Amino acid sequence: MRKTGLVFPMPVLFMNTTRKKFHKSERLCSQKIIGSLFDKGNVFYSGLFRVVWDISPAEIQYPAQVAFSIPKKNFRIAVTRNLLRRRMREAYRNNKHTLYDLLIKENIQIIFIVIYRKNTVADFQTIENAMKEIFDKLKVLIREIGKKC
Repeated sequence: MRKTGLVFPMPVLFMNTTRKKFHKSERLCSQKIIGSLFDKGNVFYSGLFRVVWDISPAEIQYPAQVAFSIPKKNFRIAVTRNLLRRRMREAYRNNKHTLYDLLIKENIQIIFIVIYRKNTVADFQTIENAMKEIFDKLKVLIREIGKKC
């Protein structure tokens, strides 16, 4: 048998227990739910985005499900749309914990679609700041719903 050396277990101190992932079940994919969201959902605007949101009609695995959209009318080249979509997803993934904390505390599940509004390509920092602004507005709206119930 060949000796390969000592194997040390990874210390618990370096393991990250709150991984920042964007799972498939966090994505809003159902055409039926998306259609009803556009019909009956609430809308608000931020600097870069239009957000259509509503309380989830069905039980979902995560506190929120989200979809991202960049209109083909504004960006004809798919590479540009994909770049913006990647930046939006990354900004969401890095900052969603602030929204999730409130949703879990209020015991509310939401669905929403984030639609890019501008005609120019924004850098990541701008998109991330706009995403934080969206989360702040959603938190205010969710607190209002929590007070009504």
